Amino acid sequence: MCKILEKMFLIKFTTVVFGKFNFIIFLTDDQDLILNSLEPLKNIEKFVTSKGVIFKNAFTTSPICCPSRSAILTGLYAHNTRTFNNSVEGGCYSNEWIKEHEGKTFPALLHDNGYRTFYAGKYLNDYYSKKVPYGYDDFYGLHGNSKYYNYTLTENGRIVEYGDMPEDYLTNVIKNQAKEFISNQSKDEPFLAVISTPSCHAPFTPEEKYKDALSNYTVPRSENFNVGAKATEKHWLLTMKPKKLSESVISKIEHYYRSRLQTLLSVDDMVGDIINQLEEQSLIDNTYIIFTSDNGYHLGNWAMPWDKRLPYETDIKIPLIIRGPNIQEKAVVDYPVALIDLAPTILSLAGISYDLTQFDGEPFDKLIDINNVDAEQLYERQILIEHYGEGTIDTFNPECPWRKSQRLAGCSIEADCKCQDSWNNTYACVRHLASDVDFLYCSFDDRENFNEAFDLSADPYQMNNIAYDILPSVQAIYQLIAENLKYCQGDSCRVIRPIYPF
Repeated sequence: MCKILEKMFLIKFTTVVFGKFNFIIFLTDDQDLILNSLEPLKNIEKFVTSKGVIFKNAFTTSPICCPSRSAILTGLYAHNTRTFNNSVEGGCYSNEWIKEHEGKTFPALLHDNGYRTFYAGKYLNDYYSKKVPYGYDDFYGLHGNSKYYNYTLTENGRIVEYGDMPEDYLTNVIKNQAKEFISNQSKDEPFLAVISTPSCHAPFTPEEKYKDALSNYTVPRSENFNVGAKATEKHWLLTMKPKKLSESVISKIEHYYRSRLQTLLSVDDMVGDIINQLEEQSLIDNTYIIFTSDNGYHLGNWAMPWDKRLPYETDIKIPLIIRGPNIQEKAVVDYPVALIDLAPTILSLAGISYDLTQFDGEPFDKLIDINNVDAEQLYERQILIEHYGEGTIDTFNPECPWRKSQRLAGCSIEADCKCQDSWNNTYACVRHLASDVDFLYCSFDDRENFNEAFDLSADPYQMNNIAYDILPSVQAIYQLIAENLKYCQGDSCRVIRPIYPF
């Protein structure tokens, strides 16, 4: 008994003294999971996936950059960060964000608890400032949206302009900044490094050495590829003409698909270089590596050209892979998780006390701990997916045959004038997963009060809208859940409301 107690004490003692783990987060931009973007990334497979866990059911809660990035940093849904789109007016790096949320992000909380903190790359889309956000010891923040050349960084309070030379390629610049930061770290002080690459966001500019790579890769021709929707199947935006994309648009989609993957090859190099450095500095065994994206992307699915503002798996399902101390290798986790879970999970892994009611997400640290016996328990989760359509009369494109009054957005000649967003592409969706449930229910805020529902276990490509076929009682309950999640805060966002009969 004494030896058992002594062993328990030593384990506890070790955790207290040496348990301050490091964290490195690789955050990509618009990287899909459904369209196989991980496939050519060999370093990520070798150094992250094969050494850790991949989450099969990881979701963004807003399929657009700034609301999603705000959610990652705060652990809050968009309706609680008040970040509804990528503009200052829509809450993106607004004065309200700075006042209410900047000091409460998980990097700020780590910083306040003794962590050295680093951020490099894309921050929030409307960040154009000399000011370093609160909580960072080293900050190299991109001004505005993703670029690869000809961009501006705020480097620890100093504004630095970059050009179009090979050495200016942003992924490599932030890699070198991260490597320099890591080179100054030791085992004595824990650190966080967030490395936020532009890849694979438009304009999809690959590094010179990769511009001809992956020439044999083609966009997956899934069941929903270039299939236009009928009026009762999808929201009005997806039923717009043309019902099928032209060959010229398909050719453009193929080009974009390969270009996106090419930009990710530089990210793959970065991951390999940084993990090799961690090994050389004997830091790898005490470091969690997290690889993820802010949202997914579609390319030709449902005859929609290219974007990410839809509530379907292509746009909301994201890569999430984690390796680190006490994490099983080559593991797959089915439990549904969301990007709002990262903040409380990282704080839990860091051993930092926090009030869970300040987050809308939930920590999943026990799911990845090989010593946790509860990791295999049955699960159930109802996650909110929310988007606020950005179409206004000012987003009208006179080159396309639509009217200002339709308030469409993202319409372009090169995409056959198939628009990517509209004022009424505003929805609250319930992504419901359990051991016997794989379901999406969406309620649109439009004049029709249009609803969509898909049983993904039977219809993985979301072709058949069954919202008006399910029992009225079931539809009413999902409608109630969507309404409750739209306004939830903290604990109320984690309430599971049973659906019987399904």
